[in-house]
Amino acid sequence: MLLASTATSIDGDLYTWITELAQRSPAALDSAVRVWSDYGLALFALLMLVSWWRSRSTGPARTAMALGTPLVVVAAYIVNDLVKSAFHEQRPCQTLHVLTVEACPALGDWSFPSNHAAIAAAAAMAIWLTDRRLGAIAVPAALLMAASRVWIGVHYPHDVLIGLVTGALVAWPLTIAARRCAPAVVRLRESPLRPLVANR
Repeated sequence: MLLASTATSIDGDLYTWITELAQRSPAALDSAVRVWSDYGLALFALLMLVSWWRSRSTGPARTAMALGTPLVVVAAYIVNDLVKSAFHEQRPCQTLHVLTVEACPALGDWSFPSNHAAIAAAAAMAIWLTDRRLGAIAVPAALLMAASRVWIGVHYPHDVLIGLVTGALVAWPLTIAARRCAPAVVRLRESPLRPLVANR
């Protein structure tokens, strides 16, 4: 109860204002935001594939970073989920009982920090470090993913903010560290698996 009160006091008013705005918005907008929030992570998977494909024309370090991106995202999810399990913050829609675009998750489906935001931020950071052009798509997409989670009512603003920070902070050093796997990529380029790491 104390944790719920603390979470509400941080940005409960902002959360309520956003969810009320969503209720007053056109149904088409709410539907679009809901679809993005529920399925938008698929865009990051697609961007990871494109990043890998484009990296085959670059040096082995970039290729190693691109190949490591899925593992980086998994690591960020695990770290974020450990934090979530430690805090046990109830969803704001359970605590504040407001009307929301998305059905409120059940009790015990913890809110802080947002896994969606952490996954999106980790993918965006790794993609941006690997390929700036794709990163220019991934970074704003991650911010939109975080915002959508508040809009549909399943997270407080601070949930998505900390999720973004957690995902980015985990992804940055791990993606940089992936450069050390460049010698393995060089060896692969001299093997029958060359098409996976080089375009010619």
